[in-house]
Order: sequence, then structure tokens, then C-alpha cells
Amino acid sequence: MSSQLYSIQCESPFGPLTITANEDALVSLDWSGCEDATETPLLREASDQLAAYFSKQLTVFDLPLAPKGDTFQQSVCQAMLEIPYGETTTYGAIADNLHTFGQPVGNACGANSIPIIIPCHRVLGAKGLGGYSGEGGVERKIQLLKHEGGFPYLL
Repeated sequence: MSSQLYSIQCESPFGPLTITANEDALVSLDWSGCEDATETPLLREASDQLAAYFSKQLTVFDLPLAPKGDTFQQSVCQAMLEIPYGETTTYGAIADNLHTFGQPVGNACGANSIPIIIPCHRVLGAKGLGGYSGEGGVERKIQLLKHEGGFPYLL
């Protein structure tokens, strides 16, 4: 895996997003500015897929991903990737499937380095929304769920 990182800024309904990748896969998505953009074919494809997602033309991303984290965090990321567009699950349900507890799952969701694409916004608490580590916090989580038509689950 390459250690060289490349970033590109793309627009979203929530303001500019910065996507970062190595030569092989996406490694992060965040709401920070991108001063030294270097467009690569992978970053262009990621930007195009995000634009399609935000215009409701795409419900499943097809991009190589390399989220940060240990083996457990990787397993939580994989579980989040399996949550269908417009649907939700709970920290506890993921924990049950991984034979662990809700709190470590919540911590792993909070450490997700590629939000939106790895849909941590689709994971809720048993008795509420839970948190959201992206800019905008829980309000952003609600906006993403509404975008996907998942807002009935919030009632």
C-alpha cells in the first residue's frame, strides 16, 4: 500500500468535503478544507459517486476503501457497509453480530474515517439517535437520514 496521499475537494449539500486516498483506496472523507488538491482517477470517481449520491442517483458506493483502524474497527466498518440505503440498525444489533457490546461499536462508528461512504449515520442507539462524529454532529446525521428517506425511523 502506498504512503503517498492525494486529496480533492468536492461540493455537497452540507458544504465542501475533502476526500483523501492513497494510490489504491480512499482513506478519509471530512469537512475540512483542501488546500493542495491533486486529482487522481480514483478521487474523480469518488467525487462523481458522491455527487450521484447527493442527487439521489446512487444508493450504493463502489469504491476501494481503506478506513483507518484495527481489526475490530474494520469489522464494524464492514457491518456499516452492509446497512442498505435508507435503512438503519442499532449499535446493539451490530454488537450482537460481532459478539461484543454496544459501546465499543459506538466508539468504532465514531472513529469512522470515511463517513457517508461508510454509512455510520445509519447506526442508531437503542433509545435514540446516538452520536455522529462528522461536522454538524447529530443534526448532520438527521440530514443524511432524511436525504436517504430514512427519517421515518427517527419518529
